[in-house]
Amino acid sequence: MQGKSKTKLGIGVVGCGNISMTYLRNAALFGEVELRACADISPDMAALRAGEYGIRALSVDALLADAEIDLVLNLTVPAAHFDISFSALSAGKHVFTEKPLATSASDGRRLVAEAAERGLLLGSAPDTFLGAAGRRARCLMDEGAIGRAVTGTAFMMGRGMEHWHPNPQFYYQPGGGPVFDMGPYYLTMLVNLLGSVARVMAMATRGQEERLITAEGPYRNTSFKVGTPTNILSLLEFRSGATVTFGASWDVFRHSNHPIELHGTEGSLRLPDPDTFGGTVSLSERGADWADFPSESELYGARNWPFAAPDRANYRMLGVADLSRALATGRKPRASGDLALHVLEIMEAILASGESRESVAVNATVDQPPLFQDDEAGSLLA
Repeated sequence: MQGKSKTKLGIGVVGCGNISMTYLRNAALFGEVELRACADISPDMAALRAGEYGIRALSVDALLADAEIDLVLNLTVPAAHFDISFSALSAGKHVFTEKPLATSASDGRRLVAEAAERGLLLGSAPDTFLGAAGRRARCLMDEGAIGRAVTGTAFMMGRGMEHWHPNPQFYYQPGGGPVFDMGPYYLTMLVNLLGSVARVMAMATRGQEERLITAEGPYRNTSFKVGTPTNILSLLEFRSGATVTFGASWDVFRHSNHPIELHGTEGSLRLPDPDTFGGTVSLSERGADWADFPSESELYGARNWPFAAPDRANYRMLGVADLSRALATGRKPRASGDLALHVLEIMEAILASGESRESVAVNATVDQPPLFQDDEAGSLLA
């Protein structure tokens, strides 16, 4: 195993909503990061999380100015991602942000440029591709298990958010929708396995112009207008020559599409939901029966979430730990700003194509992250 750093990276969390609990709890798993403070637009929410995890509650400005904070973990809503991340970089802090990197590719490019100019590291969710299932799939692809990838499918389909989330309106505005909210999981996994996307073609619609909130909470039984497409079908052309159909919809009650399937000259690969770190990867060699590779006993594949009754693998914070190691060793983090920017450019191209009904080029490229070997992955643990 690689040696562990003796200096812990001081983490300041901005945004103390639902997703913060996963990051805050998982921070204790990793030996090179340390929670030190949190902030939120609601001082009461910041105080609540601070009390739960034994850290300081600060204002956003105070957190950005705090000398004990080395990295800002940006868990705000998508519309605030750019402003918080840019302010943190301007304050000399490394940044890891929830997805998407920003709500526009132009803002994403500004963040990547600002981090580079200041010599700071910029990382972004999702880091799920670093989990057991993603590592297994990447190993199989790198070994040539399916030969040259030719085609594939990726489907994210569901009912949307308003039946479970008490305040779902922002999911249905520009910067949200199924492509920007859930697309990063699927597209990041695909880029990790296949490399950069060169061109997209898409069609986009809205299943409903208004949505009714049925989840418990202050907005129950109220409606809101939908401001972004909720049903998108796209075709992705990768620079490798592979073509993959990507569908994202919040207008589907039930379906039987597999999350991701890739088909090549020597076989086929089937992946589980890329929104989780685990699940079963399956390989069919030249039409043979599926050979399953479950991940429950593998590193970052064990079911650990929800805390009381685990039914999935959720190791969010792994990308931050990898960024900390990257800082110590002088390499680029795997869940990098460059990777997140390429995914953002793909998503923006999908929506632009859906509006114009014409193909849209994705001009920038990104290198596939280096394979996350088990010895390095294990050395990040406390």
